[in-house]
Amino acid sequence: MANSDSPEPATSSTFSLTIPRIAIRRTSSDTQLDKVQIKSASVYNIHGLSGSQHSLSVPPIHKDVIGYRGSNEFILTDDKQSMMDQIRSIGPWFRRKCKNVCRRKILYKRVPVLNWLPKYSADDAVGDLVAGITVGLTVIPQALAYSSIAGLPAAYGLYGSFVGCFVYILLGSCKDVPMGPTAIASLLTFQACDGVWQRAVLLCFLTGLIELLMGLFGLGFLIDFVSGPVSSGFTSAVSLIILSSQVKDLLGIAAKGNTFIEQWSSIIDDIHNTQLGDALMGFICIVVLLLMRLLPRIKVGPPDACDQSTVQKIINKSLWLIGTARNAIIVVVCGAIGAAFYENGKEPFRMIGDVPSGLPSVQAPPFSVPEIADGNGTVVQEYESFGDMLQGLGSMLIVIPLIALLENIAICKAFADGKPVDATQELIAIGVSNIANSFVQGYPGTGALSRGAVNNASGVRTPFGGLYTGLLVILALLFFTPYFFYIPRAALAAIIIAAVIFMIEVRVVKPMWRSKKTDLIPGIATFVACLALPLEYGILVGIGLNILFILYHAARPKIHMDQAVTPCGVKYLMLTPDRCLIFPSVDYVRNLINKHGLKSQIPVVIDCTHIYGADFTAAQVIDTLIKDFKSRNQLLLFLNLKPSVGNVFEGADLEYRVFYDFEQLDKAIRECRRKSIPA
Repeated sequence: MANSDSPEPATSSTFSLTIPRIAIRRTSSDTQLDKVQIKSASVYNIHGLSGSQHSLSVPPIHKDVIGYRGSNEFILTDDKQSMMDQIRSIGPWFRRKCKNVCRRKILYKRVPVLNWLPKYSADDAVGDLVAGITVGLTVIPQALAYSSIAGLPAAYGLYGSFVGCFVYILLGSCKDVPMGPTAIASLLTFQACDGVWQRAVLLCFLTGLIELLMGLFGLGFLIDFVSGPVSSGFTSAVSLIILSSQVKDLLGIAAKGNTFIEQWSSIIDDIHNTQLGDALMGFICIVVLLLMRLLPRIKVGPPDACDQSTVQKIINKSLWLIGTARNAIIVVVCGAIGAAFYENGKEPFRMIGDVPSGLPSVQAPPFSVPEIADGNGTVVQEYESFGDMLQGLGSMLIVIPLIALLENIAICKAFADGKPVDATQELIAIGVSNIANSFVQGYPGTGALSRGAVNNASGVRTPFGGLYTGLLVILALLFFTPYFFYIPRAALAAIIIAAVIFMIEVRVVKPMWRSKKTDLIPGIATFVACLALPLEYGILVGIGLNILFILYHAARPKIHMDQAVTPCGVKYLMLTPDRCLIFPSVDYVRNLINKHGLKSQIPVVIDCTHIYGADFTAAQVIDTLIKDFKSRNQLLLFLNLKPSVGNVFEGADLEYRVFYDFEQLDKAIRECRRKSIPA
């Protein structure tokens, strides 16, 4: 293979060519030769004939060739191996993989806690404590609500809200991800399990297992098919959906719906039942939260902390603490207000209500559903074997892990601040978390965007904040459930709304418009589809549009055209495609080359420098192209054809001529022009 710059139009008569050492390796089924360094080489003419034979000529190098500028990088290798050689290489390959897995670098990459724990500081502890408690207070009512969406008793939402937090501390790579049930996962669980808790717990186990296997096999790259515009559209739409889902609690009305349109349609139908107390508390909390959000930005005294007095430092720290802990402060204050009204026999706000107490028993997930009959002997729930349960779960075993990964990565990307997101590690983390949750009777969960926004807004510093969230859920189950009864739903709705309102990525539209306007199409389409359709369909619309754009660009490569002149004065046309030759694009490339060839009626050279791959369809079309040029006695030559592409052409029995040196190319053009015969 060779890399060569296309010759520029002849404006000067002096050019230089420099070609370094060439490494050639030949492999046969019986023996393998070592690399042979050829220091004097400049020409590689490979003639593909109707048979499988081809020739390689290596004449002495010519340091100064008039009229051309060549590449200074060239390595020609032949890495073909027999089947026995490939089988023998499996053992060494497996040993290398095992050795790499046991390296310290891999350990630190797959157990992220080893990276941040040695650098853990007192400031980190304060931030994590405040954020963990705040998220914990948000998790409890959300878990109860999500349990009803999943069609399960209220306790099951809490059961899946603490063990995953502990696991994620060890394996999670994003500080803002709070593991637990989500609205999407709850809805998909209901569709798959129909309110049977045994199915839900088994679904949690199998979902976690699939996610773990996807992570171990490095399938986190699947998230790379979600581009930046699609991710922004998805994140913005989800933020609006979350905001809309909290409006009913903010106004104290009853509203249902899974999509944005359904939610607002239901809100409008029931808006006349708005409760004044809930609405008043909710809007006041939003205003207070937005104002408290500005407190950490206020600095008393000099900008440099070293120049501040002790009093100024205390004031600044207090302002930071109040601003960071604003969500927890709102919950405590509003809970006290709710308790005061309730004790006086008044209920101006809708409260969280009773929270079941007691920890779940630790046991293996159920692999069958027992038969249950009522007092009259009527079978209420039929027996299901493991096979029946699997058949009932169906495609949800694939859909839920993928949606969980998308939700989790949406949080990571939203708060990554430009840092790379390790999707494979996130798959491992949420997979192990779900497996652990299934042993305490939890149903599938992942990182929730609403809680992630609360977590980030509360000043979380590391994944260690999940410890306090999990402990708070445990304490709530054991001791404190009566006190959470008084927390108004409107206050929690205000916390979520004040957090997710900043997640709507309007700011990316302007730079996207300036850089590449067509990127707005999949972004806006994803945004609209996620609002109008269920989220899983909305994200598929965005991914599908991205794939269509990719296929279109693959089918329409650009071809750079230069009209050049050899040192002897013969004009020829240099055409340089900018990408691989594959089946969607070859007819388009053939038509363009034929068009330019017919128009110029001079020799045509196809520079294959950027063609790193080809398929059988491409070989057939190139064969037709060669015959087109041959039928009109026009010269068609190839330059810098990669060996891998040449192998494809050889397999299709193409007759073509390829050159890796401008001197030999010049010679071939002169000879063919003199003889006036096709190449």
